[in-house]
Amino acid sequence: MSLRPIPMNPLPPSFSDQTLRQVRRAWRKYGILWLGAVLVGLIAVLYAWLMDVGFGMFRSMQQSHFWLPLFVTPAIGALCVWATRRYFPGSEGSGIPQVIATLEEDTSKRGASLLSLKILAGKIGISFVGILGGFTIGREGPTVQVGAALMFNLRRLYPRASAALERRLILAGAAAGLSAAFNTPLAGIVFAIEELTRSFEHRASGVVITVIIFAGAVALGLNGNYTYFGTIQIDSALTNMVALAVLVTGILTGVAGGMFGWLLLNTKRWIPARIQHLRSTRPIAFGALCGLLVAVIGVIAGGATFGSGYVEAKGVLEGQQHLSVFYPFLKMASMVSSYLPGIPGGIFAPSLSIGAGFGNLLHQVFSHTSLPMLIALAMVGYLAAVTQSPITAFVIVMEMINGHALVISLMATALIASRVSRLFVPPLYDALSERYRVAADAALVNLEKTEVRQLENESGK
Repeated sequence: MSLRPIPMNPLPPSFSDQTLRQVRRAWRKYGILWLGAVLVGLIAVLYAWLMDVGFGMFRSMQQSHFWLPLFVTPAIGALCVWATRRYFPGSEGSGIPQVIATLEEDTSKRGASLLSLKILAGKIGISFVGILGGFTIGREGPTVQVGAALMFNLRRLYPRASAALERRLILAGAAAGLSAAFNTPLAGIVFAIEELTRSFEHRASGVVITVIIFAGAVALGLNGNYTYFGTIQIDSALTNMVALAVLVTGILTGVAGGMFGWLLLNTKRWIPARIQHLRSTRPIAFGALCGLLVAVIGVIAGGATFGSGYVEAKGVLEGQQHLSVFYPFLKMASMVSSYLPGIPGGIFAPSLSIGAGFGNLLHQVFSHTSLPMLIALAMVGYLAAVTQSPITAFVIVMEMINGHALVISLMATALIASRVSRLFVPPLYDALSERYRVAADAALVNLEKTEVRQLENESGK
């Protein structure tokens, strides 16, 4: 009696091959995007937790010994500048200019230097060290670059990665990063349209929305459904003075945000020559000097200007904390000092905190107008003035405070502030991204000159 061998694959070969092809097609069309979205959400949540832990450690140290930041913050400033320039060039600042520069040029070449996994690690690691020193930096802008870097590197899972595919992945990762950082899915979509591309392709729109949904679902699953600053009460907010409050707030925050951008983009016009020389020749010492300035401002402000400012903004918005009328000016000075040395860190959260300070200041004038409403208006005004992206600013703040009843007022304030800011300075992120494009072009020219010299030397031999 002979035994027949049992076939390893009982299905017809054609059926098996067809199923395998369908699985591969589904993986390439949906699976990679879903995987990337889940990873973006996880990293955004872990990054937020890491920054909270880091600032908690600094705050504990600062409250126990108020003078200790005078030594710790300069040392950490020097360390962050050294590590950024030595090991992670391209991770400095908020990260949004790097994403814009990559989207506007050759995505493969720019992405390899500005959106690598090495940059992702450096962005998170050095910003964590920076918040340990109390620098005025946020995590939301860096999460944009982290999300873009993560999705960009998933291109390797596709058999044929094109420039169009890389662009969609970068755009989706950046938008999902902002959405997961603030828990503002609508703002992530608007940010992708208004700030990153100025347009929205049909094929890109589905990718962006899909990644935002999955990343947001992961963040909600880990953090729960929450609003960034809670829900404000506006029962008595809509008074007869609201139109005047919108106008004054828009102009004031527009001027303040425009001046902040001007200070960042025109350093040679206001920083003394000796300090400029120190910045260009000894950047690590300049980082220590900026750290000392951040520490001095923080000590003068009683510790209120250290960190991103989220705690102060939320506290004054809920009526649980009092801020000095000098707070927005001191916070702005600390923010400039934190950004100039090139330490990885964002300006979204600090800008919202400065805006909250201006809202508190305006309540001295509009005393019969709701304080939470003035704070919301000033937050959206200052953020719109700094970024010159009014739609993104008002959508972010509206989702953060659940302030749908203030939509018209928020929109008007954001538009006025953005227009006023443009009188002082061009859009900040565009101007900063241009510097990356110029630096990349200069590096390419130097590379070509080096190759020409090598060819000449070889021909001479």
